[in-house]
Amino acid sequence: MNLDSNSRSANQKSQARMDRRTFVHASSAAMLSAPVVFSAATGDGAGPFASLKNLRSSESPEVSLKGRIYKTLKIGMIDVPGSLTEKFRAAKQAGFAGVEMNSPGMNVEETRKAIAESGLPVDGTVCSTHWQKTHTSPDAEVRAVALKDLQTAIRDTHAVGGNTALLVVGHGKDGPENEIWPRAIENISKALPLCAELGVYIAIENVWNHFLYDHDGDHTQTAEKFVRFVDELNSPWVGMQFDIGNHWKYGSMGDWIRALGKRVVKLDLKGYSRAKNDWVKEIGTGDIDWADVRKALQEINYCGWAAAEVGGGDLDRLKQISSNMDRVFGL
Repeated sequence: MNLDSNSRSANQKSQARMDRRTFVHASSAAMLSAPVVFSAATGDGAGPFASLKNLRSSESPEVSLKGRIYKTLKIGMIDVPGSLTEKFRAAKQAGFAGVEMNSPGMNVEETRKAIAESGLPVDGTVCSTHWQKTHTSPDAEVRAVALKDLQTAIRDTHAVGGNTALLVVGHGKDGPENEIWPRAIENISKALPLCAELGVYIAIENVWNHFLYDHDGDHTQTAEKFVRFVDELNSPWVGMQFDIGNHWKYGSMGDWIRALGKRVVKLDLKGYSRAKNDWVKEIGTGDIDWADVRKALQEINYCGWAAAEVGGGDLDRLKQISSNMDRVFGL
C-alpha cells in the first residue's frame, strides 16, 4: 500500500513505540496488555524472545507453553449477574488474565472502570458488525460502514489499553474471489494509518466464511491464501488471530501455524472433531492434534494471548474452560 509522507511518518513513529513496548513486555509480566511480540517463522531463536530459547523442547511429546500464553476469553462467555466489574472479577477468579470486548457497542468509560476495579485488563476487541457489514460487499456504502466500524473498534481498543481488533474480513457470498479479494484489501488498507497511529493490530480470524479456503474441500488444505492476504496488506499492524479449532476440518493446525509464522499475533481456540464432523463442547476433546499445535507455537516462538471461544457460563463453567486451556497448552 502506498502511504503519503504523513502516514509513513506516523507509521515509523508507531513502529518505534511498538519496539519500546516489546522491551517492556519481555521484561515484565505485569504488562499484559502490551502488543504481542513474535519472531521469524523459522523459529531459529532470533528476535526479542531469543532468551526464551531454553524453553523450547519440540522433540518432547509433552511440550509446555508455560510462560508463553496469557489466557483470555470473550466477554459474552461470562454469564455472571451484576456489573461489568463483577463479570471481570469472575473471569479473573477463574484464572483468566484478560478479556476481549465487543466494538462498536462497548461503553469505554464503564470498561475502564471495570478494569480499574477488577485489575483485569482488556487485551482486545472483536468487531461486532463484521458479519453483517463486510469489507467484501459489492455495495460501496456497506464497505464504508464496515470501515467506519473497524476504525471504531481500533479506537475503542486503544482507549481501554488493548492491542488487537479482531476482524472477519468478508464472505465468499459477496462474489468471486478475484473480485472480493481486492475489495477487502482496498477497504481494510484505509484503516492502517489509524492502526499505526494508535498501535493496534487488525487481527484477521480464520472462520467459515467461504473465503481464503475451499469450504467444500477436504482436510489437506494449507494456509497459503491467508499468508498471501496478510502479506498483501503489507503492514506490521496486520496479522492473524489464528483460531486453532475453526479450520481443523480443512487442514493441519500445526502446519498452518508454521506457515503463518510471525503473522500470528493472537490465538482463538475451541474444539472440533473430524470423526464426528462437528464442534465439541470442551477445549481439548475432539481430535485436534494439540501436541503438534504446542510444538508449532514453540517453533514460531509465539508468546502472547490465547482467547477461549466456546460456550460460557457461571464461575464454575469459566473455571472449567480455564482448566481445559491449561491442559491443552501444558500450562
